[in-house]
Order: sequence, then structure tokens, then C-alpha cells
Amino acid sequence: MSHRVRIAASGHEFTVEEGETVLDAAMRAGVNLPYGCQSGACGACEGKVLEGSVHYDGPLPPALDEADAAQGVALFCQAIPETDLVIEVPEVEDTGDLEIKQLPAKVAVLEQVAHDVMLMKLRLPETERLQFLAGQYIDILLEDGQKRAFSMANAPHDDEFIELHIRHVPGGTFTEYVFTRLKPKDMLRIEGPHGSFYLREDHGRPIIMVAGGTGFAPLKAMIEYAFHVGLEQPIHLFRGVRALRDLYLPELAEGWAREHHGFEYTPVLSEPMPEDDWQGATGLVTDAVRARYPDLSGFDVYLAGPPAMVEAAREAFTACGLPREQLFSDAFEFASQKKK
Repeated sequence: MSHRVRIAASGHEFTVEEGETVLDAAMRAGVNLPYGCQSGACGACEGKVLEGSVHYDGPLPPALDEADAAQGVALFCQAIPETDLVIEVPEVEDTGDLEIKQLPAKVAVLEQVAHDVMLMKLRLPETERLQFLAGQYIDILLEDGQKRAFSMANAPHDDEFIELHIRHVPGGTFTEYVFTRLKPKDMLRIEGPHGSFYLREDHGRPIIMVAGGTGFAPLKAMIEYAFHVGLEQPIHLFRGVRALRDLYLPELAEGWAREHHGFEYTPVLSEPMPEDDWQGATGLVTDAVRARYPDLSGFDVYLAGPPAMVEAAREAFTACGLPREQLFSDAFEFASQKKK
């Protein structure tokens, strides 16, 4: 049995088929709802059910707790309608004109930039161009029909190559292939752009960005785009990693801080090793943000990294006064193989 869904603010309506999620149905109908990981880990697809009810195929998604669910909050990438719905959710209009393409891509560069991070650059056919927003991701299409999603680390204006930062996940089929067998000139097939994690350049509020691990990739794209278009509001990038060896490409952010007025960079090590001789910030990156900005009500905050970090930051920053609509996140969900 199908159900009708209406978005309260715009009046847009679409039909959800039996067993289909609200997000899948919206995408099929050309209605652009926000989303990120599509596994319920990042919370980017959060909205509210004003009328009707939904259920989930299993336990509540990781980014949704019982208290919020009881108040009608829903994650539409996982929510399946039980009735017709009226929902409250911000629509993403800026991605509406972007064509999703499937394209061949040649591996142009493979550079290991940390003990567990490979920088890959892909070249598209000369006759093709992938239009995207800074922060979005692509899927790499595998021969067995599975997909692996990676955020694009290059800004849209710098599109000679598609740059990806791939973390080696022990036992991960694709990442093992990248680190042990993939070679320059090998061919891959990609699909994109995807995702609603992108820079809201018209908001005007000062920006805080928090990266965990390879969450640096989409934030790098956003920052380089902001510099390119002359975004005036200040940006403060926090990077949280365990030890100094995990802080890949540090010279990029250090250079941005020297060259761009209004940009600030704070790396944070949670478990520095003795040989690191680290004199900078230590502990949890979320604590470093809160110590510097105890009142976050006037900021836009962008989070990218492992689900545990994103969820901890969401709770910590909300407690510091950050409105939900001013927080944007992208969780790299390895367990579900959404980003691997």
C-alpha cells in the first residue's frame, strides 16, 4: 500500500511505495531532501512528522534517540510511512539542477599521505565534467554491484581531477584493493554527485568546521571553495586525530592560516605518542571547540568524520546553544560500507 507525503512549508507532495523510505521516494520524485550517509548515522536527513506515523526496519537509527522520536523527530533516510504524512523538513534547492552521472574514471594519482590514508586523483573523460557542490560525495561502483562512497576533496572550480582521501579499513574489500593492487591508469566507474552536505555560503554566520580522520576531505573542498569565492565570514577548522602520524596533509591548513585573514586552524591529538613531542591541543576535539566557543548560537557548524565523533559533537554543541538548523554533518559509516 502506498502513502502520500506532503512537505508542510512548500506543499510539495510525493508518493511512497510499500516498504520504501521517505528519502528514497522523495529522490525518485525529484524532491530534494537533505541527506548524508543514508544509514541513519549522521542525522543530516532529520525532520519532523507533523501528521501520521512512521516506523523503522529494525531498531532506531544511531542518530535518533527515543526521546526525540517520541516528539515526532524522524530520520527520513530510514523512516518508512505507516500512513499518509505531513512532514517538516528543509528542502535542498541548491542541488536540484545537478545531474547525477555514471562515468568512467582513470586513476591518475595514488599517493599515500599517511600510514592509513591514500590520496587518489581520478581523471574523467575529456568530454565529460562532473558538476557538484563543495562537500558532496561520489559512489565508486564495484563489479559485484556494491558501492563505496567517498567525499570529494577538491573544490568545484578545481575539477581537473576528482580528489579522494581513502582510509585503509582492515578487512575492507575495496580499501585493501586500493592499498595493495590498484595502480595509476587503472579504470574505475563512478556515480555522482550525491549528498546534501555542502557549504551554505549565503548564511553569513561565522563558521566552525570539525574534521575527524578523512572527514578532512569534504571540509577541504568547502574551505578552498570559500577562499575562491571570497567568502567574508571567518572560518575556524578543528581537526581531531589520535596521534601526529594520523594528521595527514597538515601543511595545507597551516598554509591557509598564514595566507588567509579570518581563517584559523586548530589540530587536536587525543592520544599523542611520546615521540610526537606535541605542544598543541590534546583531548577530544569536541572539548577543544567548546572551550574556545562556549556559546555556539551564532555559528554555522560543519561536522565530518566517524559516526561516534559526529554524534558526540551534535550533543555537545546543542548543549552549547547551537540550533539544529545551523549544524550540518556527514558521518563516515564504515560498518554499513556506506563510506569505505
